Amino acid sequence: MADSGSTRKTLFLLLLIAAIAGIAWRFWVIAEEDRAKALDKPKPPVPVTLAQAVARDVPVLLEVVGRAEAYESVTLMSRLDGQVAAVDYDEGRHVARGDVLVRLDPSDFEARLRQAEANLARDQAQLAKARADLARHQALKAQGFISEEKVEETRATLAAAEATVKADQAAVELARLHLSWTVVRAPIAGVVGARLVFPGTAVKVNDTPLAVVNRVRPLFVSFAVPERHLARLRERLLAGGLEVAVRVPGDDAPPQTGAVRFLDNAVDAATGTIRMKATLANADERLTPGQHLAVSLRLDTLREAVTVPAEAVQQGPDGTFVYVVKADRTAELRPVTLDVVHAGTAALAEGLRAGETVITDGHSRLTPGAKVKAKEGG
Repeated sequence: MADSGSTRKTLFLLLLIAAIAGIAWRFWVIAEEDRAKALDKPKPPVPVTLAQAVARDVPVLLEVVGRAEAYESVTLMSRLDGQVAAVDYDEGRHVARGDVLVRLDPSDFEARLRQAEANLARDQAQLAKARADLARHQALKAQGFISEEKVEETRATLAAAEATVKADQAAVELARLHLSWTVVRAPIAGVVGARLVFPGTAVKVNDTPLAVVNRVRPLFVSFAVPERHLARLRERLLAGGLEVAVRVPGDDAPPQTGAVRFLDNAVDAATGTIRMKATLANADERLTPGQHLAVSLRLDTLREAVTVPAEAVQQGPDGTFVYVVKADRTAELRPVTLDVVHAGTAALAEGLRAGETVITDGHSRLTPGAKVKAKEGG
């Protein structure tokens, strides 16, 4: 009886397992059939944004960072030891050449000038006496009353008096020059900076800055370019010059244009760059010396280059490529050679013809051969 019960349990388990296996098999068959039907069902077109390749002239630009420099900059120093009596300029204002900026206390130098003038007057009187003595002695010698030696002695006294007067005249000129240096004038027209001294400030010769004047119209823009562009830069300079477009980073105002005026005579070995300068009119004085600027240097122009929006060019493991829309509205992956990118436009050297349609948006869902449709408004 026990063996019969055990046999029935075993048979029941086998039947249960067989039933479960049959149900599982049925579900797997149904799933495979559904999968096959799904594969056979055509996928919906991928919505994309399209653009057409166009042939146009594209500038080859070198984008670098530059810095504005004053066309002329003068730091005025005192040529005398003295004390500031007055500061006659307003900070940040325009000054003309010759405008008075700083005055030093002239009292000491006026006294020195008066002393030098007094010495000159005294020695001029001595000179007049020496001339009169020589004339009188020459007359006495002609009458035989004095010797030739006495005349020669008088003539030597006259020469010494003349030399003394010349020295006094030079001393007067020097004293007058020192007095003129107590008035410090602008040597160039430009914009004066902040006050550096105040009334009562003690100054020393060529040691104490009194004011800084910068000429900002025109203005220099200094920048450095990689040495690999040196041959092309020289070629363009010899061919008729180079132009730059300069703007303030983040400023939407139109850029200012200028001409390259300077190419340094040596490459900086530490950075591998060569320094250049361009001149800007800066008529409205928007730019200030020391300001960082974005500089665009036109190296060349690609004539009739095939161009597409920059977002159409994708980067893959094998290089750059674009998706081209064929006549049957399928996407073709096309390797291309990128030349330059300028203002959101990519110029292609190889791989695409003008007039072909490329995809600019929707790449994430694309595969080669996939059907595509243009997005609404795209």
